[in-house]
Amino acid sequence: MASFRRLLPLCSSLRQGTRFSFSGVYERFGANVCGYSKFTSSVHTVSKFEEKIKRAEADASEDNDDIDNIRREFDAAKRSFLEIPEALKAMPKTNPEGIYVNRGLRLDLIQVYGFDYDFTLAHYSANLQSLIYDLAKEHMVKEFKYPEVCMSFKYDPSFPIRGLYYDREHGCLLKLDFFGSIEEEGCFYGRHQLSEEEIVEIYGTRHIGRDQARRLVGLMDFFCFSEACLIADMVQYFVDAKLEFDACYIYEDVNNAIQHVHQSGLMHRGILSDPHRYLVKNGQLLRFLRMLKEKGKKLFLLTNSPYYFVDGGMQFMLEDSTGNSGSWKELFDVVIAKANKPGFYTSEHPFRCYDTEKDTLAFTKVDTFLKNKIYYHGSLKSFLQITKWKGPEVIYFGDHLFSDLRGPSKAGWRTAAIIHELEDEIRIQNEDRYRFEQAKFHILQELLGRLHAVIPSSKRSEAYKLLMGELNEERQKARSMMKRMFNTSFGASFLTDKGQESAFAYHIHQYADVYTSKPENFLFFSPETWLHAPCDIKIMPHHVKIPSSLFKTSRCSSMP
Repeated sequence: MASFRRLLPLCSSLRQGTRFSFSGVYERFGANVCGYSKFTSSVHTVSKFEEKIKRAEADASEDNDDIDNIRREFDAAKRSFLEIPEALKAMPKTNPEGIYVNRGLRLDLIQVYGFDYDFTLAHYSANLQSLIYDLAKEHMVKEFKYPEVCMSFKYDPSFPIRGLYYDREHGCLLKLDFFGSIEEEGCFYGRHQLSEEEIVEIYGTRHIGRDQARRLVGLMDFFCFSEACLIADMVQYFVDAKLEFDACYIYEDVNNAIQHVHQSGLMHRGILSDPHRYLVKNGQLLRFLRMLKEKGKKLFLLTNSPYYFVDGGMQFMLEDSTGNSGSWKELFDVVIAKANKPGFYTSEHPFRCYDTEKDTLAFTKVDTFLKNKIYYHGSLKSFLQITKWKGPEVIYFGDHLFSDLRGPSKAGWRTAAIIHELEDEIRIQNEDRYRFEQAKFHILQELLGRLHAVIPSSKRSEAYKLLMGELNEERQKARSMMKRMFNTSFGASFLTDKGQESAFAYHIHQYADVYTSKPENFLFFSPETWLHAPCDIKIMPHHVKIPSSLFKTSRCSSMP
C-alpha cells in the first residue's frame, strides 16, 4: 500500500495538466515512440491502481457504515428488550379450546358424527403414561429377557413429546421440521442430546432424504409418550453398559411390548381397577353428544378397544351426569369395538354381533345395525353399504393421525384431530413472556439476515465477526427460552425452536380438516356453522406470528 501511495503525487500532477512537448520527448528519446507508449501505459496503470484503492476505501467505508447502523439498531433493540411493549400485551389471545380449520367445513352439511374412544371421547390423566411404561418394561424383562436392572427404570414425563421419529438404523429419536430437517437441538441418542456436528457425522446433513426416511417410524398417538421414553431408556442402558445392540431390535421389542399391553387387556384392566386414578369425568361430553342427537344427527363409535373396557370407562366418566349408567349406548346409532384400525379402512372383514352377556360373537350375517347392539371387527366397505351414509356428510374424530384419520380422509370423510396437548401449547403461546421472546427472535433474525446480505463473505472484518457473534448468541438465548417453556428436551409438538411448523404439524395439516383439544369444544358452535380456514395464516391457523414492528417505536426512539 505504501508503494502505491508514493506514486500518487505523480498521478496527481499528471491530472493537474503538466504539459509535455511531444517534439521534446521525441528528440530526447530518439523518436522512440514505442518508449513513449510504454511510459503513458504505466501512467494509466497507476491511475487504475488509484481508482481501485479509492473504490476499496469507499466500499470499506460503506461496509463499516452498514455494520455501524446494524450495531446501533442492535443496541437500541437490546434496550427495548428490557420491558415488554404495551402493544404486545394488547395483542388478542388465541382460544385454547378453539376449533382450528385447515380446510373449510360446513357443519350444516354434516349429518353423521363418528368418534374414536381412547384419548378422544375418553380423557385420561397423566398417570396413564406411567402405567403403560411400567407394564411394557415388565413385559420386556419377563418375556424378552431384558436385564433385570431395567425394572428400575421410571417414566420421565419431561422427556418425550408427540410427533417424534425413531431411526431404526442409528437408534436416534428425532424431531423434524415441516420440511423434514432435523431440529438443531432435536436429536437424542438414548438420553444424550447430539450436537450439530454429531448429527452431521451420522446423517451427512440435517435434512432427511427419501432413503433415510424409510428407516424412520413416527410416534404420533397418545401411547407414543411412554413408547419414546422407553426406547430412549433402553438405548441408554446398552450404551452405558457398553453392550452391542441393534437399534431396530430395540424398537421392535418396545413396540411389541406396548402393543401387548394394549391388546392383552393389561392396560384396560389396570385402568378399570382404579378409574379415579386414570380417567377424567366429563359432563361436557354428554352435553355435546345430546346436543347432536337433539339436532337430528347420527352418531357412531368406532374403536379398537374391547367393549367391556369402553363400557366401564363411559359409565365412570358419565355416571354423574346420566343418572342411568347404561344410557350412554342410547346416544349412538352404531357401536363398533375391536375394529382393527387402520386395517378397517382397507379390509373386507365382516361385522360380527357381540353378545355382551355371554361374551360371544354371533354367526349370523350382519346386514343392518340395530340400536343398543354392539358390533365387532368389520370394514369401511361393509359399513358404508349397511348405513348408506355418504362420505362428505360424515365427520370422524380421532387422536391418531395415521390409524384414525388417514383412512377416513382418503375415503372422503371429513376429519377432526383431537390433540389434548394443544390447550397447553396455546396457553404458553398466549403468555407475554413467550411472545416477547418470539418477537426478540424475529428482530435478531432480521438483523442477522441484513448483516449477511450487506457484507460479502470476502469483506467480513473483525467488527463484522464480533457483531455476528453477539447477534447469534442473543438469538440462541431467545430460541432456548421459547423451547424450554414447552419441553426441555424437544420443545413444542407443533413448533420448532424457531417458531416454525414441525413435521407433526405437517401431518395435522395433511390429514385433519379441523383440529382441536377435545370434541366437546364443538359445543361453542352451532351445528349449522360454516368453519372457514383463515386466509392470512400460512400453515397452522392456531399459531400467532409476533411482528417485530411491535418494537420499532421503542427501538427508533432509543437510537441516537
